[in-house]
Amino acid sequence: MPKFAANLSFLYADRPFLDRIAAAAKDGFPAVEYVGPYDFPEEKVAAALKAANVKQALFNLPAGDWAGGERGIGCLPDRVEEFKAGVDKAISYAKALGCPKVNCLAGIAPRGVASEMLEETLVENLKYAAPRLAEVGVKLLLEPINLRDIPGFFVSTTDHAERILDAVGSDNLFIQYDIYHTQVMQGDLAETYRRLKAKIAHVQLADNPGRHEPGTGEINYPYLFNMLNAEGYDGFIGCEYKPAAGTSEGLGWMKPWR
Repeated sequence: MPKFAANLSFLYADRPFLDRIAAAAKDGFPAVEYVGPYDFPEEKVAAALKAANVKQALFNLPAGDWAGGERGIGCLPDRVEEFKAGVDKAISYAKALGCPKVNCLAGIAPRGVASEMLEETLVENLKYAAPRLAEVGVKLLLEPINLRDIPGFFVSTTDHAERILDAVGSDNLFIQYDIYHTQVMQGDLAETYRRLKAKIAHVQLADNPGRHEPGTGEINYPYLFNMLNAEGYDGFIGCEYKPAAGTSEGLGWMKPWR
């Protein structure tokens, strides 16, 4: 049966951030994920996880000025030292929170910089990060994100993510497979997962259109959940969607899978 993690950057948005952990536990989520924990001291986040008895499934490397519109710095040639410092920070938090997976957001391609330079920067950054994270038992992921939600995002398809993984050549670099982003950009969800499953270390979901909970759009989630079970996926599935009418009120879709 699938195991679901509440993405607290999307769910329970009406509550203070740390309070969302307890809210997720109350609704039956065994794990949580989010953009990043860095606005709070490690010990406070760890205490909230322990008090709620939930696991930390995943968070991202520091992603730059999120409030200012940045969505990662992995491909930015002028931010390499900041990226490396972010790896150290993520390792510290991952150890404190018992987090087994950290995702890299490639970032939005800046105007006037050749794509070859952006790709080289991302590859070298990932070559730096992957072994550092491996030393502490944390998997490094790379997530393709669709160009409708984030115009200009540098890695937007699984094909591009594959090329990056091949160029890095690390056994500690994987794809974060977001079903919603993949549906927007390329479709063919089940076959794409089957082809890439050895390279996929985490799955996320939302329906399309609207990026709401499963059952509100065109994606056949019962079929996909059964497919993931059949293919042996045993990780958490991150619920990274915009609740259509309140988080707790909209969790009926999960009941058949608990």
